[in-house]
Amino acid sequence: MRRESTIWGIAGPVIRAGVDFPVSMYEVVHVGRQRLLGEVVRIQKGTVDIQVYENADGIAVGDPLFFSGNLLSVELAPGLLGSVFDGIGRPLKVLGKEGPFLERGRSIPTVDRSKLWHFVPLLKVGDRVNPGDVVGTVKECDAVEHRIMAPPDFRSSEILSILAEGDYTVNTVIATCDGGDISMFQRWDVRRSRPVGKRLNLDRPLITGQRVLDTLFPLALGGAAVLPGGFGTGKTVTQQSIAKWCNADVIIYIGCGERGNEMTEVLEEFPELKDPYRDAPLMDRMILIANTSNMPVAAREASVYLGITMAEYYRDMGLNVAIMADSTSRWAEALREIGGRLEEMPGEEGYPAYLGTRLAEYYERSGRSVLLGSPEREGSITVINAVSPAGGDFSEPVTQASLRLSGVFWALDKALAQQRHFPSIQWNQSYSLYEQEMERFYREEVSDLWDDLKAFLRGRLALERELRNLVQLVGRDGLSDKDKWILSFVDILKSVYLQQNAFDDVDASSSLKKQFSLLSNLKRLDDVVVGALSSGARLETISDFPMVRDLLDLRGQNEASMDRNFSSWISKLEEKLKASVVEVEDETL
Repeated sequence: MRRESTIWGIAGPVIRAGVDFPVSMYEVVHVGRQRLLGEVVRIQKGTVDIQVYENADGIAVGDPLFFSGNLLSVELAPGLLGSVFDGIGRPLKVLGKEGPFLERGRSIPTVDRSKLWHFVPLLKVGDRVNPGDVVGTVKECDAVEHRIMAPPDFRSSEILSILAEGDYTVNTVIATCDGGDISMFQRWDVRRSRPVGKRLNLDRPLITGQRVLDTLFPLALGGAAVLPGGFGTGKTVTQQSIAKWCNADVIIYIGCGERGNEMTEVLEEFPELKDPYRDAPLMDRMILIANTSNMPVAAREASVYLGITMAEYYRDMGLNVAIMADSTSRWAEALREIGGRLEEMPGEEGYPAYLGTRLAEYYERSGRSVLLGSPEREGSITVINAVSPAGGDFSEPVTQASLRLSGVFWALDKALAQQRHFPSIQWNQSYSLYEQEMERFYREEVSDLWDDLKAFLRGRLALERELRNLVQLVGRDGLSDKDKWILSFVDILKSVYLQQNAFDDVDASSSLKKQFSLLSNLKRLDDVVVGALSSGARLETISDFPMVRDLLDLRGQNEASMDRNFSSWISKLEEKLKASVVEVEDETL
């Protein structure tokens, strides 16, 4: 059946055409003589509306349309890791060889069909294969063993033949079964989530290496976090730090409508980074999707679905995947743009009424699960989305819809960013809903005292806020020495613990053990000073003690050295405070 039509009308990236044959929602359409990639977004009686994922300049009424009969899908196979793609899955490294400007309508396979991969079979002739079963493995890189799986929609059947260990291309049939052939290559519709066996509780943390996040507002493996902040508050820097240092097996970073200079920084910096967990480039276990603000608006929507589908594929291998979209506000702007072109009834602030539904469809694909097939394995997808509310207004629709769907809120504060305090997480606004489920993990893996230390840190931060309000009324001189110390101590906590230097090789990332050790020593410092003040020591005694400088030096040491030298440093402080108590007693006599 011939599935062709012609363009009736054009409204920016949206094209209208008449059809006299069956068409599916989200069916891929090739537009014009250049065969630009498009997708059906609305079907009405005898007409369809198509959003074009490439620049639609030059397209005219009467140009041909070619309906593929397939939904927008992505190729999944060895070779995805370490690659950079545009918003519709084309490898930019290949496109870049053809010149600095990307040719419209250029169709390039997502994975290289000619590269050989060393396949090791795990099954044999006569074995039964079910959906999700691991048939063999390929060493995609030193960090990741790529598991070749039967597709989720595969029909359970018996292996009739399977290739021996050797080097093959991705489209080589490696196993022939009653229910069909299996190769290293799969294709999956990006808007359709891949099924799992069973959902699991979110009781293990994604360790980010950022103290303020891991201690106060932890994110669970398989959880979802939203990172809202105005311009210049450090959204991109924070996401990049998490991407560099978190304990996920695979990182997928989506530049969704971000400025070209920010995405260029990512593309230049990440390939040069060393993996903190193994002697290999970090890029080996990363996928970058570059979709900058000057690229077609409609492609922003596709880039998010492309990234989450790739994340599900690696999750199904039993890996922990962290996916970061920067930012979902730009994605929502694409929905608003297309909705306006379709003349839909707008919702709040012009966004479509289905904004929350579309966001929910994305967030619900995160989670930690037991996966289909054998051997039995667990995997997770952790979602970390930046949001760019205009003017830093957290009451706008995208931020509010994201908060309803996520379990962690990392609020970025412009005032902290202006003070060069990074990560600029506002501890009075942020929260995590996963803490209670992860309490057991921290008790068993870190210390029984972890919760007590967190309570101490939160208590001091809350007390400091009350004292700041009191200072506005009575002035600092009207406070007791103990209250003055609390104000000074919280400044120390902010500088030494909550603030982190991303350019320091030691301080850029902090393990949970080191976080516990550093916070324990800071609590010990507070106990010593408060105890001395209660015994009669004067606060002026330690005014010339270079606390912040010394503590920053101690923080930059490894865990063992820090504990040893911290004890020595506090001992000197204790001696000075004891001498102060004696002086006060002598003066009294």
